[in-house]
Amino acid sequence: MERPDFFTLKNGQKLKLPFSDEEYNKRLKKLRFVMDKKNLDIIILTSMHNIAYYTGFIYCSFGRPYGCVITENKIFTISANIDASQPWRRSHCDNIIYTDWKRDNFFKAIFSITEKETSSKSIGIENDHITLDVKEKLVSIFNFSIFNDISKDLMKLRMIKSKEEIEIIKDGARIADLGGEEIVKNIREGNTELEIAISGRDKMEREIARIYPGAEYMDTWVWFQSGINTDGAHNPKTNRALRIGDILSLNTFPMISGYYTALERTLFLDYADDASLKAWEANIKVHKRGLELIKPGVKCSDICRELNELFAELGYLKFRTFGYGHSFGMLSHFYGREAGLELREDIDTVLEENMVISMEPMIMIPEGNPGAGGYREHDILVIGKIGVENITKFPFGPEHNIIRN
Repeated sequence: MERPDFFTLKNGQKLKLPFSDEEYNKRLKKLRFVMDKKNLDIIILTSMHNIAYYTGFIYCSFGRPYGCVITENKIFTISANIDASQPWRRSHCDNIIYTDWKRDNFFKAIFSITEKETSSKSIGIENDHITLDVKEKLVSIFNFSIFNDISKDLMKLRMIKSKEEIEIIKDGARIADLGGEEIVKNIREGNTELEIAISGRDKMEREIARIYPGAEYMDTWVWFQSGINTDGAHNPKTNRALRIGDILSLNTFPMISGYYTALERTLFLDYADDASLKAWEANIKVHKRGLELIKPGVKCSDICRELNELFAELGYLKFRTFGYGHSFGMLSHFYGREAGLELREDIDTVLEENMVISMEPMIMIPEGNPGAGGYREHDILVIGKIGVENITKFPFGPEHNIIRN
């Protein structure tokens, strides 16, 4: 039996995507402008975040390659046969399915789209994502082509959010607050990080399903940390049971069609001792000042410089753990990051209208020291023409977040 290397299959009907046809067409138009400016004939996307950004399809790799091919007049997602027609139904474009019957059918499918475009190709790829193995195979197939990195160009395009993107981010921030409220209801001595996290996650997923009934639901999660587990911002939840006097870290992350938002708050169970209150209030003072500093026309590195000076004045700079904030949009703990829009000392990006960024200072005091634990607050801000909108409404500070049994 002769089996195909690749094929097309339109099983069912196209489904409602997170954004309008107009939105996807605008993104593609901007990308093709970059292609023209850089004299690129073809772009081959391989990352989850960029494929999702331009097509609406979020792939599940499981060790298989996925892609999106963009030319002057075509756009195709390339997906594995194991997914059948789901990628076509969830793509704002055409789709080609490659099979497992022979090795490297993924690359044959790519070549089938591009072989008639030009004889001498200039191809854009994502150097910050593509593996050496995939790059070598592309070079062997397109042995007459020149490859150019377009990852930074793609990142810059994603950094400025559209009206539709900002709406989905605002929905996410509201849902993150709902998850936080549910978590607080379940904070009590003896309850475990795991069970408390489940309550917040379930609340958020149900609300996402209510607001977006035609979506796919995946990757919403909660990190709820207690005691020593608060020392890392990305520490997974455990089965540790809460104890009176524990420092707590509440972190809710609703995911809406690949769009990440977050709420992060420091809390204490029943009481906070004097050393803990002092550290907590210092971090809050920096957080409040950071919220004041974020505005259009301000350079990321300048915000960091001033907040570092404030932390030093308060005596906690040596306990600071990471940058003060980052961009939001198509990103996840599995994929994506707009590294050009982070509040770090080495980032000189100037904030402008329709950027979305967090303020999230964190200090960590090691075990055995007064006030031990990780302290972190996190708000999301949308940059406007002349000001900003803080879309996080959950309260912070000792007057709100010492949770008494």
